[in-house]
Amino acid sequence: MKTTFTLSALLLAGSASLAFAQEAPAPSRDGGYGLGRAALAEEVTAWDIDIRPDGQGLPVGSGDVWTGEELWIAQCSACHGDFGEAVGRWPVLAGGFGTLDGEDPVKTIGSYWPYLSTVWDYVHRAMPYGAAQSLENDDVYAIVAYLMYVNNLVEDDFTLSNENFLDVPLENEANFFMDDRMEVEFPVFTQEPCMENCAESIEITMRAAVLDVTPETAEDEAVVQEAAVTEEVVEEVVEEPAAAAAPDPELIAEGESTFRQCRSCHQVGEGARNAAGPMLNGIYNAQAGTREGFRYSPALVEAGEGGIVWDDAALTAYLLDPRGYIEGNRMAFRGMRDEADIPGLIAYLRAEGGE
Repeated sequence: MKTTFTLSALLLAGSASLAFAQEAPAPSRDGGYGLGRAALAEEVTAWDIDIRPDGQGLPVGSGDVWTGEELWIAQCSACHGDFGEAVGRWPVLAGGFGTLDGEDPVKTIGSYWPYLSTVWDYVHRAMPYGAAQSLENDDVYAIVAYLMYVNNLVEDDFTLSNENFLDVPLENEANFFMDDRMEVEFPVFTQEPCMENCAESIEITMRAAVLDVTPETAEDEAVVQEAAVTEEVVEEVVEEPAAAAAPDPELIAEGESTFRQCRSCHQVGEGARNAAGPMLNGIYNAQAGTREGFRYSPALVEAGEGGIVWDDAALTAYLLDPRGYIEGNRMAFRGMRDEADIPGLIAYLRAEGGE
């Protein structure tokens, strides 16, 4: 009777002398030990599941946005949030538009990734966490379609398939290029250094001023104080908005139900704090992009400085199309599906968060 042992059994036994093989080992190579055998065709097929940028390797299948949303909520939202905004320290997958040239770039599918094939391949190969490769091909297509939707690449009636996979390129694809460092940089940095026409002296001509840190010099302190005085003057000349009529209790109740789709990012009411999105206490009739302690996108800060105040009209326009109303902001939510839900949501924010 011929006995076989797995590699793990050999390691546990602690002795290579127990090695028996059902098949002849592969020929020894220089520096090798002659272990293993050639992979079987079916084993190669099981591992060969990568998808190339041109779509090569994609299986036949399809999935729509709405199916993807259901699968996302069940399989992905616990880590990545309902809209790809992320929970805790898990990766953000949506938003980040217009941030790559800022001090705090947010690299997502919509803002940074070059190819959709990477998205499909990773979801198929490694997700969901703890149950990798448990999704059917159609499920992967649906989840990727939903990720395209929350990244503002497609509409909510879109169906992704192997046939139209290349029809919607990602936004940042054109900014990637082949690595040319060996041709461009390597020759420059390996040649003899130039030691002629060097500067006689080096001097600092300017300094960056950061206003959100403790000043280190008297000069920095003066800059901070000047900024504080300017801010105080601005606050003095800002007129208080006119008080609006109190919301209807029934409308508030409707808004509380609608707010459930906002809770993955925002908090409102007693004990509310900033999370993935800013807390919304006092948001009604407040200047956009001014919630203390929250780092807004430059686009939203600029919008607030430009005069946008969260009154009924501004909130309605923003909730319907966040990215269209303030282009370049980081809001991952695509927008309300039914405009009729917005008055109730605004009423709830006013009642729960104060005015």
